[in-house]
Amino acid sequence: MAAAIGVTILFLLLTPSLVAADVFCDNVKAVAAILSKNASSSPVHFASTTYGQAPDVVSALALCGGDILDGSTCGVCITNWFDQALSVPQCAKVDSNYRDCIIAYGGAAANILAAPSNATGGSGDNTPPFENWNIRNVSGGNVSLIAGLTRELLAATAEKAAGTVPSRYATGVMNMARVSTTYPSVYSQARCTPDLPVDECSACLRRLLGMVNSTMSLRMGGQMGVTRCYFRYDAFQFYAGQPLLSLPASAAAPTPTKRRSILWVIPVVAVPLMAAAFLLFICFFRRLKRQRKGSRYWRKRQGKNAEFCLFDFEELLEATSNFSEENKLGEGGYGTVYKGQLPEGLEVAVKRLASHSGQGFIEFQNELQLIAKLQHMNLVRLLGYCSREEEKILVYEYLPNKSLDYFIFDENKRALLDWSKRVAIIEGIAHGLLYMHKHSRLLVIHRDLKPSNILLDSEMNPKISDFGLAKIFSSNDSEGDTTRRVVGTYGYMAPEYASKGIFSVKSDVFSFGVIILEILSGKQNSGHQQCGDFINLLGHAWQLWEDGKWIDLVDASLVPYSHSANMMRCINIALLCVQENAVDRPTMGDVVSMLSNETMILDVPKQPAYINVRVGNEDSSTAPESSSINGMTICVTPR
Repeated sequence: MAAAIGVTILFLLLTPSLVAADVFCDNVKAVAAILSKNASSSPVHFASTTYGQAPDVVSALALCGGDILDGSTCGVCITNWFDQALSVPQCAKVDSNYRDCIIAYGGAAANILAAPSNATGGSGDNTPPFENWNIRNVSGGNVSLIAGLTRELLAATAEKAAGTVPSRYATGVMNMARVSTTYPSVYSQARCTPDLPVDECSACLRRLLGMVNSTMSLRMGGQMGVTRCYFRYDAFQFYAGQPLLSLPASAAAPTPTKRRSILWVIPVVAVPLMAAAFLLFICFFRRLKRQRKGSRYWRKRQGKNAEFCLFDFEELLEATSNFSEENKLGEGGYGTVYKGQLPEGLEVAVKRLASHSGQGFIEFQNELQLIAKLQHMNLVRLLGYCSREEEKILVYEYLPNKSLDYFIFDENKRALLDWSKRVAIIEGIAHGLLYMHKHSRLLVIHRDLKPSNILLDSEMNPKISDFGLAKIFSSNDSEGDTTRRVVGTYGYMAPEYASKGIFSVKSDVFSFGVIILEILSGKQNSGHQQCGDFINLLGHAWQLWEDGKWIDLVDASLVPYSHSANMMRCINIALLCVQENAVDRPTMGDVVSMLSNETMILDVPKQPAYINVRVGNEDSSTAPESSSINGMTICVTPR
């Protein structure tokens, strides 16, 4: 672990120019003197200031550790930190790409992170956290219990800090000797900047504690902080003075002197546990038996057709409770999807095509024929179908986590997708498309790839669905055109397809590039804004890329500086996929290689399509060949 946090420094570097680097460095030195003086004289050892004229303005704040009681010590600490920071050619690196801010948590090991320029705001800012974790994991006891007790201590310390006026600082300790042989005591510390109100300090610390995942919680020490608050815990006392809180390990095991007095508890606890274990065994046995029956059920239903089976309409009515609203999973332009339960308890997704939809019997047959020939872990599995008069129904495997758009376009739900999950989803979609384009029995172009057509299983693995609009080619062909109608969804449609009806594997590559940008940003490519002054996600991403501000595209719920190089690489790949000319776009084979090989040198992307396009409705699924797509007007603004 790093040494105790002694001082927290935040710079706001407001776009200093390269030629004025000397002026900027002089301003930094002036800020250092001001902060050192003001923080040392402050009773809470906190100061902030702004110095200089645009474009070389420097805004900064400094906060000394709560255990530093002597003002002169705080001032010296700040001065020493600035001396160390300015001893390296830091200012020489200041240019148009180095414009946001630096948070540095000082001490024996200063850790420097970039952060958004609004980082000096309250607890609601999206500053990426500084974090540092002990490489050792908890051992020598019930690790889950120890992790839970540590969380309890940190939560109590955070609330104590939020309510402590004026310092917003608290420390704590918990005796773990009775639950761990290698982790006898846990010491904690939490602090906010003194200018934060109680509720904002509490919210800031709760936000940090909420970021601690199951892996982090098992470490024998760690610290996290953003601009306005931080916490730390460790197996030794890393701060000066007595802890303000001392909590008992309330869930600890009883001491030997008490064991005899509670022997009567053993049968009271053991008997229900044995009964529960027996019931679990019975449930497991019945489930296994049901699964075996289910396998026999499918074999019987499929008969000679090993690909999928035919369902009776009445059977699907019963499975979906007459297509009830309670069982509805989603609704699109081609119909509604319901959750169903077949005999033997098998759960399925039932897609009932709308009679008024553009997907007629040809598309229905196409999806049947296509999915039967496609077998891949990243493609949804078709179990069967039903066709009776006007009713056309497809039965798929049931995927409990709905579709990708359900997560990435919801501010709360997309926070559940950390960086590793988003990368896994991107890679899974890429492998599914590569299989369709290259490794399946027939070359298949999806033509309607979008987040609502990417389903997620219980492990959040993506599966491409909705193949009603897909086109099948022989191995010698790779491009087609349509003179009847252009089909698909605006916002994901390649420009050569939208304007001329020409589609190829590069059409799916374009859609895939849009999806990457949406996964990374949490924003949709097109919306319902007015024409004239709106730039879609492609134009926004391109402008940020050109300006060197690509990090501003990344969803705030991610922690960008842990994976900044990989994030930048993903945005580069996405921009290569959405280039205006199809010939410039990579194949899915190229994309998979770029995603899997971090040392592979990437091309510089050219300007994407639709950079000045405005749309009025994003939900179109079919379109005639013209500049008006199913009632939507494409507006091009002058450049």
